[in-house]
Amino acid sequence: MINMVKLHAEEEIINISTFFSALSSPTRLKILLTIMETKRPLHIKAVAKILKLDYAAIYRHVGILNRTNLLKIYEVGRSRVLSLLHEDLIAKFIHQAKEATNKLAI
Repeated sequence: MINMVKLHAEEEIINISTFFSALSSPTRLKILLTIMETKRPLHIKAVAKILKLDYAAIYRHVGILNRTNLLKIYEVGRSRVLSLLHEDLIAKFIHQAKEATNKLAI
């Protein structure tokens, strides 16, 4: 029974680490915040233009956010549109991270 608990804990640790890794990039946080602020889905090209980055760079970051289920990529014709998944959870997490960084004086 103890081995199952350790395995379960190890899987949780890996999942949490993957989540934090996805949010560890300032660019990925900017992508999430940009979509949150517009309150609507955005084309990847629009996000790239807003953040003044090239499409390929944004697309790589979006892939990581998509794999961690933080956002969804919809194909609309030849375009790719981004929509947040779990927006309320993302907003709460970012708020808590801001509070933590203030308390830790980072």
